Amino acid sequence: QVQLVESGGGLVQPGGSLTLSCVVSGSRFAINAMGWYRQAPGKRRELVAAITSGGTTTSAASVKGRHSISRDGAKNTVTLQMNSLKPEDTGVYYCAADSDYNSIRTHHYNHWGQGTQVTVSS
Repeated sequence: QVQLVESGGGLVQPGGSLTLSCVVSGSRFAINAMGWYRQAPGKRRELVAAITSGGTTTSAASVKGRHSISRDGAKNTVTLQMNSLKPEDTGVYYCAADSDYNSIRTHHYNHWGQGTQVTVSS
């Protein structure tokens, strides 16, 4: 059974930084797409950033220049470095993984983590 374990959420002041990590285990197939999604209270879940095993990335316009995504293929780990955090970055952050490269475009992932809370507030 595929498991995604997220870590690194918490409370941070505006302008601060946080690093989120997600480890995928139990997959019989290669994980070729991994992403981070955010769901703010009362809103739909939305893409933050995603990356393929080949290194192709995509990210929301609202986080370009502030957040960056990277992955360690050998460890099936994806990391989201979030800088210059704003109150609007607040939400539950979900890690997603799939064997399909196109998941970073279609936003369809077969595997999701439980989510980790990020709160940006003074």
